[in-house]
Amino acid sequence: MVSKRLLDCTASDFAQMTGQDLKQAIKASEGRSLIAEVISATPPLYPSVTNAELAAAFGADMILLNFFDVQSPCIKGLPDCRPKEVVHLLKRLTGRPVGLNLEPVDPHARQAEELSVLPPGRLATAETFSLAKQLGFDFVCLTGNPKTGVTNSEIEGAIRTARAVMGAEMLVIAGKMHGAGVEGETGGCLVAEEAIQRFAEAGADIILLPSPGTIPGITLDVAKKLVDLVHAQGAMALLATGTSQEGSDEATIRQIALHSKMAGADLYHIGDAGYSGIAIPENIMHYSITVRGKRHTYVRMASSVIR
Repeated sequence: MVSKRLLDCTASDFAQMTGQDLKQAIKASEGRSLIAEVISATPPLYPSVTNAELAAAFGADMILLNFFDVQSPCIKGLPDCRPKEVVHLLKRLTGRPVGLNLEPVDPHARQAEELSVLPPGRLATAETFSLAKQLGFDFVCLTGNPKTGVTNSEIEGAIRTARAVMGAEMLVIAGKMHGAGVEGETGGCLVAEEAIQRFAEAGADIILLPSPGTIPGITLDVAKKLVDLVHAQGAMALLATGTSQEGSDEATIRQIALHSKMAGADLYHIGDAGYSGIAIPENIMHYSITVRGKRHTYVRMASSVIR
C-alpha cells in the first residue's frame, strides 16, 4: 500500500497494513504516535465497553493487550464471539492496530523479589508466537510485567524466535520498561549499550526503553543517549511509561511526554495501571495533546471506525 503517516491513517488504512507498513507509518509521523496498553483479562473500567475501546476513544493510535493468554483467548467486555475471532472483532470495534505482550521469562534470573508464575499462553515461545499470528495480532511486544523474571538475555532470544516464526513482515517491539523483578537490571543498569545492539541485530524493529522520569536514574540526558544508540542501530525507539505513573496528575504526564519527545522517541507508550487495567483515560488524551496538539488528538478521537 502507499505509505501514509500514522497521523493520517484511518481504520480502513490500518486494516490493509502489514507490520512493516505500520512501522513506516510510525516513522513518517516523526514522534507523534501513541500506544496505549490495556489489560484484557480483567473486567473493564466501564462494563459497556472494553478497555481497548476506551483507550482508542481517548486518542491512542495503537492498542497493546496485556495479560492476554493466546491459549485461552478472551477479552473482557467484548461481545460474545468464537475465541479465534476475539482479536479480529476488537480491531473492528476500535479501528486500531492491536498488539500483544508476550514475556521472555528467564528461569535462571537472579530474583530481586518473589516472582509470579505465568501461564504458558503468556510466555514468549515459538508456540505462542504462532498462535498470536493465527489470532491476527498486528504486532508483538516482548517485555516483562512486574515480578516476572524477564531478562535482557531472554528478550534477545525471544526476538530471534519471534522473527523466525512470525516472519519478516511482523512488527516486533522489545525491551524493558522496569526491572521485572530481576536483580541487576534496574535503574541505570536496566539496559546496557550492548543489549540495545543485540536486540537490533536479533531483528527488533522498535526497542522499548523507559521514559525519562519513570525509572530512577533515567534522566532526559540518559534517555536521549539510549535513543541515539537505538537509532544508530537502525531501529526505532519506544519510550514507555509503565510504572503506574499513567495514574499521575496532568502536569506529570505532560513532563514525561515532553521529555520523551526531547529524547527523540519515535513512539510513546502509556501503561495500564492508572486504574485497574487502563491508564486514566484523560491522561491518554493529555499525553497525545502534549506530543502532537489538539488537532491530531481530536481527529484521532473523532474518526469513525468505518472511515
